[in-house]
Amino acid sequence: MDSMIPQDPSRRDALRKALAALGLGAVSSVLPMAAHAQSGYKALVCVFLFGGNDGMNMVVPSDTERHAEYASIRRSLALPRASLVPLAGSSYGLHPAMSALRPAWDRGDLAPVFNVGPLARPLSKAQYRSLPASSPDIPDNLYSHSDQQALWESASASVLTRTGWGGRAVSAMGLTTPVVSVGGNGRFGISERDVPLVLPEPGGVFGLQGMDGTWAPTVARRNAVRMLYGGNTGNQMLDQFAVQQRSALDMSDRLGALVRVRPGEAGAVAAIDQAFAPITTGNRVNTPIGRQLYQVAKLVHGNAVLGGSRHLFFATQGGYDTHGDQVSGSNATTGQHAQLLQALAEAMACFQNAMTALGMAQAVTLFTQSDFGRTFRPNNSLGTDHAWGNHQLVMGAAVRGSQTYGVFPSMQLGGADDVGQHSWELHGRWIPTTSVDQYAATLLRWLGAGEGQLDSVLPNLRNFSNRDVGFL
Repeated sequence: MDSMIPQDPSRRDALRKALAALGLGAVSSVLPMAAHAQSGYKALVCVFLFGGNDGMNMVVPSDTERHAEYASIRRSLALPRASLVPLAGSSYGLHPAMSALRPAWDRGDLAPVFNVGPLARPLSKAQYRSLPASSPDIPDNLYSHSDQQALWESASASVLTRTGWGGRAVSAMGLTTPVVSVGGNGRFGISERDVPLVLPEPGGVFGLQGMDGTWAPTVARRNAVRMLYGGNTGNQMLDQFAVQQRSALDMSDRLGALVRVRPGEAGAVAAIDQAFAPITTGNRVNTPIGRQLYQVAKLVHGNAVLGGSRHLFFATQGGYDTHGDQVSGSNATTGQHAQLLQALAEAMACFQNAMTALGMAQAVTLFTQSDFGRTFRPNNSLGTDHAWGNHQLVMGAAVRGSQTYGVFPSMQLGGADDVGQHSWELHGRWIPTTSVDQYAATLLRWLGAGEGQLDSVLPNLRNFSNRDVGFL
């Protein structure tokens, strides 16, 4: 159950088969990058932290009393109070490795959302303890990587839900562009009819494999493929497949040049390159999450080429399954978790700076998701184990930032927020107080979804009296 890689649950879909032909070579006909986003444009950018981020060390109480309570339970994993990145005006601080996000907080562009997780309906500890594990009111297979990834991506309490809330939103809102993933396949962008558009990192080639260029045999092969899917056969299934293939070929024509551009190359946008310069060496952004957000920045700038006025993007960062060596020896501010959070924070900061430079900061909102939180009580390997509720970050100029949202859990093992009751199960696995549905509804409402569309996309939303967390 320790998978940290998003699974591909829908290879049978014909469009995915069509897109499988597109990935290692670009067709020759391409359009130039758009100059600027159109008026009224909006985009959501999901960054999924695979493996289960330790949110309790990402956002930490900074007031004297609660930090002492935190430190007494976190022990060797506790971040010193003086090391926290201060979130001015609040009683919280960020992990010291996330100092790159302090300007975003100070500008009012950043907000933590506390104790979010999969829920079918509000759930108290007494209700949780009294219900059988098979109850539909308890999310399926808690603490399992693959299952909880599925529940977060689908905004569901059932692993049988095969579609993602991003994909369902695209369908319900009638958007013309599917979810665009720069982090591989995932459930988030799947709907009943569509799959995500999966793009490579900057420098990658998006098009017909081995059929780019002007060499005569290559041109002949490319023309033959187009001719193959150009007509009608009279067979409904074959003709629909051909339509999807033509759509995929058209998409690669339009996006191939934009996708391929790296920092400093012909076609690069100076404002984006300058924003990402702190994490760029030569023409390569240094981290995988940085390269993904650089790609998203280009796609936001070139949104007219992508098509449509509303877009959803999906990026990923793995490595958060920190069962051991989460920190470096006696120094809780360094180690595996610190390295991950630093890469995340720097990439997010560069992305937000790019949006600001492009005049798009109000139009783009970035948010995090993750499998689950980690146990508040550390294990014996300088690490943490699988839990449930977790803290997330939302960023953008449209965010009502410089304040926190949701309810921070009581840091009492066996308390009202901890699923555990007996001595052997007192680990600090928080029962969420904000559902994925409420979190997603707040984001999608800002994107333009109506209340009826939200009920369609998020069937459990009607079980919660508060349909808006308030951060947008």
